[in-house]
Amino acid sequence: MSFAITSAAGLARLSPASRRASTGFFLFALSASPMVAPASTNRSTGVPLHRSPSYAQPTCPLNRDTSPATVGLRSFHSASHNWQSMPRYSYHVAASYSAKQDNFDAEQNLYTRPLYDPRKSKIEDLRECKEAIDKRKRARSGQDAFFFSQVGNTDTTTFGVADGVGGWVESGLDPADFSHGLCEYMACAARSWPHGFNTASLHPKDLLQVAYDEVTDDASIEGGGSTACLAVAEPDGHVEVANLGDSGFMHLGLNAVRHFTQPQTHAFNTPYQLSKTPQRMLVQMAVFGGPTTLSDLPKESSVTHHKVRHGDVLVFATDGVWDNLSPQDVLGIVSRHMVELGAWVEKDGTIVVGKNLAKLVQANSTRKADSSSLQAKVAVAIAKEAKVTGLNTRRDGPFAKEVQRYYPGENWHGGKPDDIAAVVAVVLEDAPPRAKL
Repeated sequence: MSFAITSAAGLARLSPASRRASTGFFLFALSASPMVAPASTNRSTGVPLHRSPSYAQPTCPLNRDTSPATVGLRSFHSASHNWQSMPRYSYHVAASYSAKQDNFDAEQNLYTRPLYDPRKSKIEDLRECKEAIDKRKRARSGQDAFFFSQVGNTDTTTFGVADGVGGWVESGLDPADFSHGLCEYMACAARSWPHGFNTASLHPKDLLQVAYDEVTDDASIEGGGSTACLAVAEPDGHVEVANLGDSGFMHLGLNAVRHFTQPQTHAFNTPYQLSKTPQRMLVQMAVFGGPTTLSDLPKESSVTHHKVRHGDVLVFATDGVWDNLSPQDVLGIVSRHMVELGAWVEKDGTIVVGKNLAKLVQANSTRKADSSSLQAKVAVAIAKEAKVTGLNTRRDGPFAKEVQRYYPGENWHGGKPDDIAAVVAVVLEDAPPRAKL
């Protein structure tokens, strides 16, 4: 089933809607309108057949955020700190994914391998690093991609997602080459930090810029386009997020949504996107005219800063998730699993972090996909629910509801099948080292 939105530029940004969701012991009273998915699987490279109206940040009256996200500049340092005077956090990451045409397999559509340890091998040439990655062993996530990595010789972590623009298929290009290449270069650049960077600290916008430069210079990637949403998470609990386009990020606390990204759009259905146009297409445009491709830059990313706490959950996902699951849906999924597994527990009428969180996030370091860890179970649950909902012709997801509101004549019902990528990071406050006697 396909649906095309034509010339929607200039439409007003969508107003937020309100609804309620519940899970387990808890009542979630959130106010947010859902993200909306692309109208067609293949997004256009000019005025994309793609969406992203605005939506409000959800809030939860049970646990109001006392440390909201801030927008602007902040100094993040990928270096050692005096951990005796401040808490130290680690980020336990897993990714779950599914290509649009594939069935979902909870055991196989998962990646939990420990973050690369640069102490064991020094990386200075990003091209060599990227070329060492076997394309045949890439995650079967279609045009969606993801990455997570340690930053240089530090305890800083970086992770994120990228969503290839499907419209490039019409030009004979594989959008997956761009999105996967972008994520591979971001992972390689993070591993090699500070080599190749001229700043004293790593910021996600800079990481995206370095990776984008490598993609544009890489002859093996002829062209394509992608959105991107990524984070640099510091061991002091500060997380900086850069978002370009309409892939999304949620910061979840104890049974509460602390932050939900605003998508970047030029107009309704037209997200910001990085792109690389092949020379042959540039020549054709110069000779014959016609529409040009959208080409935004990493510096145009929206940057937000967040302070995480013990037991928080960070969710980064492509539109294959947000097309089909609202913020309330994701909060319900995460909360249900955190409670059932004992990561969050009810105590004296409030929600607190379970005592066994450190044990729950441990993953088998010898396996690429270890489904036993907490972060793996949550990531799989989100991706699976998005997959099931996308194939459900009777359950109207966020995309269907927005189409019905603005284009009732299309009579769109059900979910929106698409590629899916979801990255989940569970925040753990590490026990401080014991003082020597």
